[in-house]
Amino acid sequence: MIELRPFDKLGKSDHGWLKANFHFSFADYRNQDRVHWGALRVWNNDRIAPQSGFPPHPHRDMEIVTYVIKGAITHKDHLGNEGRTEAGQIQVMSAGNGIQHAEYNMEQAETELFQIWIIPNKQGVPARWETVQFPADARDGRLVPLASGRGDDGAIPLYADGSLMAGTVKAGQSIRQTLNGKPTYLVPAKGKIEVRGSDGKVVTANARDGVAVVDQDEIEIVALEDAEIVLVETDRLN
Repeated sequence: MIELRPFDKLGKSDHGWLKANFHFSFADYRNQDRVHWGALRVWNNDRIAPQSGFPPHPHRDMEIVTYVIKGAITHKDHLGNEGRTEAGQIQVMSAGNGIQHAEYNMEQAETELFQIWIIPNKQGVPARWETVQFPADARDGRLVPLASGRGDDGAIPLYADGSLMAGTVKAGQSIRQTLNGKPTYLVPAKGKIEVRGSDGKVVTANARDGVAVVDQDEIEIVALEDAEIVLVETDRLN
């Protein structure tokens, strides 16, 4: 199965300083058919006005990955962690046994990001936060694991049975990704792509559209325009 989830059909909210679109049930958006995809629980597309952001608030027992599309996000938490994550980079927070944090756009222009939550495979782990400066050119023409619970070399560790990958593809180029039937969700952060399944199913996705995939041995991602792709692959929930 490959299902296109167009951006204009997603859940949404507008708080003025924050404009958000929800691929899965979140906040006031409720859709019983879109609660999770495998262990992927949340995928929000947030646009945050300059000099604004989320004041301190708590989380527990969730793996939270932030992928910055443009601008930058500044993190602060009660453990004393503080850092700034720029476009093309990620930060990972294991909420674990409890963390209080704040996220601010301290830039002079809007910041856009994907907020991605993955259900952990361990409860009550020590809370932590981490960011790494990944070289952008290492992702040219391929998907690279940036956060992973599978021991992928160089990726930020996750307490989860899955991985988050990202890559850039030039128009006309393609990427093949082996999935072995596992639930996978991908979104082009930029550009237009075609996703082709091993069963012959084909969908076309524009920037910010979601593509839900399951029961596919492999997919081929073809860039119809220069594209930036974020993909999360997880195990099924028991």
